[in-house]
Amino acid sequence: MSNDPFAIRNPPPCVVGTGLVALDAVMPYGGAAPSHRLAGGTCGNVLTILSYLGWEAFPVTRLKDDVASRTLREDLKRWSVRLEFVAVSPEGSTPVFVHRVGRTEDGAAIHSFTRRCPGCGSTLPGYKAPTAAALELLLPTIPKPEAFFFDRASRGSLLLAKHCAAQGALVMFEPSGLGEPHLFREAVQAAHVLKYSHERLGEVEELLSDCAALLQIETLGKDGLRYRSRLHGAQSNGWRVLKALPAEQIRDTSGAGDWCTAGILHRLGQTGCAAFLATTRDEFSEAFRFGQALSAWNCGFEGARGGMYQRTRREFGKEVSAIVANGRAEDQGQARTEGGEVSPGYDFCSLCNPM
Repeated sequence: MSNDPFAIRNPPPCVVGTGLVALDAVMPYGGAAPSHRLAGGTCGNVLTILSYLGWEAFPVTRLKDDVASRTLREDLKRWSVRLEFVAVSPEGSTPVFVHRVGRTEDGAAIHSFTRRCPGCGSTLPGYKAPTAAALELLLPTIPKPEAFFFDRASRGSLLLAKHCAAQGALVMFEPSGLGEPHLFREAVQAAHVLKYSHERLGEVEELLSDCAALLQIETLGKDGLRYRSRLHGAQSNGWRVLKALPAEQIRDTSGAGDWCTAGILHRLGQTGCAAFLATTRDEFSEAFRFGQALSAWNCGFEGARGGMYQRTRREFGKEVSAIVANGRAEDQGQARTEGGEVSPGYDFCSLCNPM
């Protein structure tokens, strides 16, 4: 592993992912100010960040041919995410989440999200997993990946996970919820790396107690993360805790976990599962520190990937490197979300804006 956390192999590594790829409408609290339309969702964010770090990123998903889908795909293209396996059809669905960001009277950052349209109150579209039958036809055309990421357990995602693992990919599963228990258990067993939030999945620890993943990561919010490893050269003998890197100014914590995930995959997954098996304890620490530095950096901006729209790549690299070196994030002096498509209306809602 290179000492430079931003180092990227040549040719660039490839990541394939499936799961939540959504459109985020980011709005300020307390008014009808213009909202910013940004690609989001756990899978969408992780793959977009990896593309930003130099990877070839291929999301596999199915969307509907609507305004939200077109806006989402335009933002993905802006960040060089590959769209060959983004299917668009009348039977698909483009998930939309409305994010409200702002501050309390005492200055604390607040963030909430909803799937209800602020205009008409209707429920916005949710996630539809690609079918296993459709993915079976895609398998011969999917490039050989170094890493595979998924955040939803379905027959299709398990088919992809096993296919990519057989090609030598490092498989990472990051569930946001339990879903169907039998598929969840199968997904946990298929993953080399399991990452989850204590806030979301801590209560189902019994389902994770017999986890066979080589690396298990549990995020603890402001308290950092803990991990345990089964790798021969980096056995943890129980949980090891790593404190979070403090941020001087927190404007929004949404997306923090996605940045951490992308940073860990970037450091550990560039050469596939075989190289991952030789990871040392020090290399784990370096990968986690880089992921936590990315997370702390993005907390200085509004939106799950807000910093990408407000910093040049040179500024991004310089600021994150300083966090890695100093162990804390200084205030970067940012006011509000910028970038993405901006609109004062609710064009992401099919009822407010019928095609």
